[in-house]
Amino acid sequence: MAGLSTNPTIILKEGHTRDKGRDAQRNNILAARAVADAVKTTLGPKGMDKMLVESDRDVVITNDGATILWEMDIQHPVAKMIVEVARTQDDEVGDGTTTAVILAGELLANAEKLMDQGVHPTVIIEGYKEARRKAHQVLDEMAIEISKDDRKSLKKIAESAMTGKGIEVFKHKLSEICVDGAIAIEENGKVDVEDKVKVIKISGGSVGDSEINYGIVLDKERLNPEMPKKIEDAKIVLLDGTLELKKLTTDAKIRITDAESLQSFREGEDDVLKEQVDAIASTGAQVVFCKQGIGKYASRYLAKQEILAVRRVTDEEMELLALATGGKIIGDPLVMIGADLGHAGLVEERKVKKDKKMVFVEGCESAKAISIIIRGSTEQAMDNIERAMDDGFKVVASVLESGRIVPGGGAPEVEIAERLRQYASSLGGREQLAVDAFADAVESIPRILAENAGLDPIDLIVELRSKHGTGSNRYGLDVRQGGTIDMMELGVAEPVRIKTQAIKSATEAAVVVLRVDDVIAAKREEMTPSPGQSPHDYTRGMM
Repeated sequence: MAGLSTNPTIILKEGHTRDKGRDAQRNNILAARAVADAVKTTLGPKGMDKMLVESDRDVVITNDGATILWEMDIQHPVAKMIVEVARTQDDEVGDGTTTAVILAGELLANAEKLMDQGVHPTVIIEGYKEARRKAHQVLDEMAIEISKDDRKSLKKIAESAMTGKGIEVFKHKLSEICVDGAIAIEENGKVDVEDKVKVIKISGGSVGDSEINYGIVLDKERLNPEMPKKIEDAKIVLLDGTLELKKLTTDAKIRITDAESLQSFREGEDDVLKEQVDAIASTGAQVVFCKQGIGKYASRYLAKQEILAVRRVTDEEMELLALATGGKIIGDPLVMIGADLGHAGLVEERKVKKDKKMVFVEGCESAKAISIIIRGSTEQAMDNIERAMDDGFKVVASVLESGRIVPGGGAPEVEIAERLRQYASSLGGREQLAVDAFADAVESIPRILAENAGLDPIDLIVELRSKHGTGSNRYGLDVRQGGTIDMMELGVAEPVRIKTQAIKSATEAAVVVLRVDDVIAAKREEMTPSPGQSPHDYTRGMM
């Protein structure tokens, strides 16, 4: 038609970029797969380690998927979304982050193959959603009920979670700590690992010297060397206040004309503190943990009363002490009563290293907060133990909360894949292809487990399919012996919540990525210095 220009209409500012259609989808999928490939070789008990060199040149060596992803400096928005999959997995169940990320990458890789064949993303999305629903149904049918009294099974679950973290020699001891600790802090069906477990790392000694303390360990010392170092059957005050005279906040002045008046004034100040200490002592208290300061006069009076005192205790530590000792955090010692006191079997200041002392509060009856003391020869070793025990604690907590497990070793993934393929054959249309693609993605988990163990994945997957086809749905990979075995007999199991959450998170991430067909990136503004400002000062001057 006459008068119409064939030149493109530009609606974006200069410097903006735009990818659309298949280019946008391909680039997004490539970014997601890159993140998955970064952690793929760490999966399983035979997974490899990654060396992470931080900007300050500190080095972290680990095969923990969550740690690797947290440390990576990722820029691509879709790659960041995949990292969020791992973060969600870690927040919800505490383990399975690597599985979730790999599964998301495989779902997108298989979706790309279907799109190359002409299958529309919307069809793939619907197929994936249906496959996810069916996968959850399969897991529900496979789930095995477990009691919190079954300590043997709980220990095996903790060991499975810690396997591959470099602490195999000590995993029996560490798994006992995880089980004992999780059971101790369980309350009303909930196990709050984040808020009720305090980790203390003390260099020196063996990993086997690590232990659980039914109480709280404070990285502090008693206030006064004249105070007792050790108190048994201790009654404890948790003071949310101060035992020192506060400075005046106004411009008031006190005029003292002679030495006698000065002495009288000081005695009056001392009397205030002595009254507070006497009030504490009258309740029978023998230990004081104070959130704020304790002055030298109060310190002297406490020592005379043979009371052990620690000051500058943090808010978090006060809450943990309250949970462990059963004490009440009080603000004014003058209104305190005996019922407000906490109790511990022992409070003691101990020398843990040549120049290091700590205060141990232990032997607390019905402690709902605990301390885990990690020992090791190096900081790197203790960091690995902490990461391993964090996984162990959280999987045991997940089992205690849900009461259900599934076999490990890739058994659930093989069963899901087999059942999905059978289900796909009953579907009509192209959704069948998407369900098959979902099955292949899920089955990639045992395949990668085999590859990372140096085994032949094809032969083992075929053998597993045969076992599951005949109803032996507990069979998985024995990466130690290089074959297949009933994983429950081997003692390898996982909380069912880890598997359901991994599938849910991975599917949701894949769906979000597949729905994007246009990426518009704004031009990044350069931070130019204001007049008189150094070019290295990236903070713009605001007048």
